[in-house]
Parts: sequence; C-alpha cells; structure tokens
Amino acid sequence: MPNFALIGTGGYIAPRHLEAIRDTQSQLVATVDPNDSVGVLDQYFPNTRFFNEIERFDRFLEKLRRRSEEERVHYISVCSPNYLHDAHVRLALRVQAHAICEKPLVINPWNLDQLAELEQEHERRIYTVLQLRLHPSLIALKERLSKEPKGHRHEVILTYITRRGPWYHISWKGRPEKSGGIVMNIGIHFFDLLSWLFGDVDHLQVHVCDQERAAGSLELERASVRWFLSVSGRDLPEESRKANKPAFRSITIDGEELEFSNVFANLHTQVYEDILSGGGFGIEDARPSIELVHRIRSSQPDVSIGKRHPNLE
Repeated sequence: MPNFALIGTGGYIAPRHLEAIRDTQSQLVATVDPNDSVGVLDQYFPNTRFFNEIERFDRFLEKLRRRSEEERVHYISVCSPNYLHDAHVRLALRVQAHAICEKPLVINPWNLDQLAELEQEHERRIYTVLQLRLHPSLIALKERLSKEPKGHRHEVILTYITRRGPWYHISWKGRPEKSGGIVMNIGIHFFDLLSWLFGDVDHLQVHVCDQERAAGSLELERASVRWFLSVSGRDLPEESRKANKPAFRSITIDGEELEFSNVFANLHTQVYEDILSGGGFGIEDARPSIELVHRIRSSQPDVSIGKRHPNLE
C-alpha cells in the first residue's frame, strides 16, 4: 500500500485527488495548505496529519524518509496554485517521492528541462494529470484519426466559456504571473487534447488575449483549429444564460459535435491507477501544450488577421 502526501488540500481540485488516493487503496499520511478550511479531509482520511506551513510539512516528510520504507512517503500529489507547481514537485523529489502534479506542470517551458534533470538525479518520476487522454471515446477518436491517410486535415472549432465572478480576478487565478493567464489556467487541457489528437503546431495566430477572453487559430499537422476561451458570463450562449448554466464547452470536427456529456467525468482515479500500474504521463507528454501556451502568451494579438472564431465575427 503506497503512502501519499498532498499539497494544496483546500483547493478546488484536491477532492478529486483525495478520492483517487482512497479508491486505489492507498494511504494519505500528511497534507498541507496555508488555508485551514480543509474539513473535506474528514470524508476521506480523517486521521491524516495536517500542516499549515510547508516548512513543517517538509520536515515531517524528511523525518519519515529516514525511518523506513513502510513509513516514508512514496508519492506527493501537487494541487497548489500553478506558479508553485515547480517548487512543490522539487520538494517531492527531494524527499525521495514521485510527484503527481495537476495541470499545468509548469508555467514556463524552460523549467521542464530542469525538472527532467532532477528526475534523473533523484531517480524519481514526475507525473502530470492528463486525464482526457484516458477517456475511452477520445482514445477511440485518436485511433480513428491515426488510420487516416497522411495529409488528411480537419476543420476544428473549440469553444470553452466558464463564468467566473469578481473573486477570480482578485485571486491568484486572475494574475497571469501566477496562473499563466486564462489560456493556461482554463485552456491547458484543451490544448493538450488538440496536440495529442492532431499533432504538432505548424503556425498560430492570436486574435484576442486579455484577462477575460482569448481567441486565435492553430495550424496543426492534421487540423486547422479556431479556438475561443472566456471567463465572462457575457459570452455564454443565450440558451446557457436562460438555463442558468455557468459553462459552455464545444468542440466540432468538420461540423460534427464531439460528445462532451461524459468526457469531463472524474478520471483522476484512472490516472492514479495508470501511474501505480507502471504507466502515467510525464514531462515529455506535458511539453507540447506548455510550449504552445507559452507561444500564445508571447504573441501579439491582432483581430484583423487570419480565420477568426465565430464568436469574434
């Protein structure tokens, strides 16, 4: 039974990791968050040690490491804010634990090479959560696309709108230096999916990129993509607003809607099962989408060029 620790217990995504740790019959021995509103632990691991300070958490894990194989922590799940992922993954390696890090693994792509060196140095793995790659319908789609003739291309339109209130812009998520901006914070899993399905980026254009909206186009090996991301409720379709639905997501491939009803089900347990059975997604799997988002963030927006997303017409 592997021992886990978790960083970022009070965050939005932590319950999915707690559930995955429990459902894989693993043990959570310690967790840390500067916020002490972590009553969620009682639903999963009521007896786990909780720390408010990362330094005391680090010291506790180091103490366990020096005791025995049965007591030490084997995996650390990183659910902290994006800008802390790099530091907390390094902490995991330092106490001789594998890291399982939420997306994005890092904000800046040059940190990936440093982490790869540390993997080799500490002889421990760094995993990232790319759960959409484990969804059966998306695996089937990838297999179908892989059998198409070379040079065959698709027209793809991606739309993701998820309403966020004023809190979002006050929190770390609204600060690009900490979150990577909305392209990274709400778009990274979509860009990973697009790269995984349709190949490397040949060319990109950015039409809009601000605190609330981002849009542009991509020329991938096997697809032309127009994409639109927004955290503004004003961009929600009228039918979503009338139904008081806070989010709208859509991907069409050659005009055919990709079924999303079950795609965003909780796949974290499958991610953990994959890792514990010897699989898992690592640094090189995460690299294409992180490099792509960095290129988008570094581009100068110009709404007058190229093929625009329908929401910008």
